[in-house]
Amino acid sequence: MFGAMNQMGRNGDIGTLERWLTGPRVARLPVADAGDAPPLLSFEFFPPSTPALEAQLWACIRRLEPLAPRFVSVTYGAGGSTQARTHATVERLVRETSLVPAAHLTCVGARREAVDAVAAAYWEAGVRHIVALRGDVPGGGDYAPAEGGYAYAADLVAGLLRVAPFEITVAAYPETHPTAASPDADLDNLRRKLDAGATRAITQYFFDTDVYLRFLDRCLAAGITAPIVPGIMPVSNFAQAKKFSAACGASVPDWMARLFEGTENDPETRRMVAAVVAAEQVRLLQASGVDEFHFYTLNRPDLTYAIAHILGVRPKE
Repeated sequence: MFGAMNQMGRNGDIGTLERWLTGPRVARLPVADAGDAPPLLSFEFFPPSTPALEAQLWACIRRLEPLAPRFVSVTYGAGGSTQARTHATVERLVRETSLVPAAHLTCVGARREAVDAVAAAYWEAGVRHIVALRGDVPGGGDYAPAEGGYAYAADLVAGLLRVAPFEITVAAYPETHPTAASPDADLDNLRRKLDAGATRAITQYFFDTDVYLRFLDRCLAAGITAPIVPGIMPVSNFAQAKKFSAACGASVPDWMARLFEGTENDPETRRMVAAVVAAEQVRLLQASGVDEFHFYTLNRPDLTYAIAHILGVRPKE
């Protein structure tokens, strides 16, 4: 009986085998040699609003600190709503860790003098790096510059450099900022921020590597040569990420939805899928020559730590 079944299997598999043998062959992604320098990393955290979230944040920081990132940034809520918590978190990073903190600072809802005072306080506290952003309006709605405030991020960059010689990072949008008049207008805005004195840009997160690589082509064609660091967000909750992506203009590919399909009540499988998706993304970028990554950690370290390991980053003593 086994012989007959084996013969049937062979006969039935002729078409499949032919398809397998004549289909496109995909080369494996290269693995960095032991002597190759690992990519540079940076991490983003958000300031905690409760004691429990503060404990979670600092567990995340301590887990990722041995990876010796280039810097770590701390976000700033809409309209400066987390200003005190952001400042407290950044100051503690300076005091208690070996990390280099970068504080987010925005234009929304504040006069120039107030923003300058915050920047001066950061400099006094030992913070030398600012992530300068236009910022979001609390509760949504259309943006309008505050009376007597910095109108846009390019103005903020120039103003910060009048306060002190900060290193300044700005934002870039591979899929275009949701409120931009056009992709070209958005690219012009990025160039203005860099021309004002910013040293690099970090992108909004994306999931399709081609989106980022095409954006780099457009940046170079527009005369932009500063580093445009890819922002990577490991997704542990797909439904939440899809909802957030719709609000910020980041597309979610159909293939990604299919990978997460059916994992809504299966957190362990969801985490494994998330690791595979993010690892494939960074490996493709690394194979394309990208050697710097910024991770939106959401104050959860494990996926970021694992992906950093895949990239070849190891803990420092």
